Amino acid sequence: MGKLIFILGGARSGKSTYAQRLAERSGKSIAFIATAQAGDDEMSARITKHRADRPAEWTTLEIQQNIAAHLKAHPTQAELYLLDCMTLLVANILFQYTEGEVTDEQKAADAIKAEVDELLAHIRTQKADWIIVSNEVGLGLVPPYPLGRIYRDLLGIANQRLAAAADEVYMLVAGIPVPIHEFRE
Repeated sequence: MGKLIFILGGARSGKSTYAQRLAERSGKSIAFIATAQAGDDEMSARITKHRADRPAEWTTLEIQQNIAAHLKAHPTQAELYLLDCMTLLVANILFQYTEGEVTDEQKAADAIKAEVDELLAHIRTQKADWIIVSNEVGLGLVPPYPLGRIYRDLLGIANQRLAAAADEVYMLVAGIPVPIHEFRE
């Protein structure tokens, strides 16, 4: 199994920039897994900007969920995978179980757990290294509406599971990586 690096931080903390810098420094062939969906013009513009910011030699895979299944069905010859980000992946799954203001929290939780389990199982069978980026959503205010609280809780649980499996965990604070857990040989 390759190394798993998990990078957390708040919005605009520098997580993605740091992850990309680590990937570039590795000297390995890179597959970038983008989980964003263009639901409106503003998000479409963000996606376009992010595509342009990535090195042209990287392979970009736009996978909104079922990442392990997609990679098994469509193998890529990368030496390093950069998944950016779990935050949107969890939201993509959660919204499948939300209609109006009602969310089937248990079904969403089960689907998110399955996604993380399948992803970690896939990572464990690969020689490639992985960098996974996610937002730390537990440091702010309690969301004032039910869907926000459900989302915060489910992403927090997913983050805990990924951090527990990771060789290295970094928290980005104002663009500065703070090691939470580093692999030592």
